[in-house]
Amino acid sequence: MSQSLSRILVHIIFSTKDRFPFLIDGELRKRMHGYLAGAFNELDSPAIEVGGVGDHVHILCLLSRNYSVSEIIKKAKANSSSWAKVQDGRLRKFSWQSGYGAFSIDRLQIDNVQKYIQAQEQHHRTRTFQEEYLEILLQYQMEYDERYLWT
Repeated sequence: MSQSLSRILVHIIFSTKDRFPFLIDGELRKRMHGYLAGAFNELDSPAIEVGGVGDHVHILCLLSRNYSVSEIIKKAKANSSSWAKVQDGRLRKFSWQSGYGAFSIDRLQIDNVQKYIQAQEQHHRTRTFQEEYLEILLQYQMEYDERYLWT
């Protein structure tokens, strides 16, 4: 084959350091989501949806053929963390937690995942990030060690 083709959809989730609600301000959160979308786009992983609440984000994107998932997330986190620190004095200690979750999505689930990401504020009125994340891990039958899940 002379042409390399791929279409891999990924739902990525990561949290602020210690799940501190750095992004509690709605306008700042919106700007962070926009910045993250741009960062993913620059890494050849076009963002389809970015959303979240004060202490974590969800990103639905097409995975690049040129970079690994870990490279994309590492660069997007580093760039957005640096960006945040110069945006607002309240964010001078902003950082993301080191880990992340990355889950494959069937193309038929794009609309459902987009709606899920868009409804994060409503969703988290009744459920914590930990409850949400554990539910996703169970859905994907992921093995994990809870001692390292939240640090």
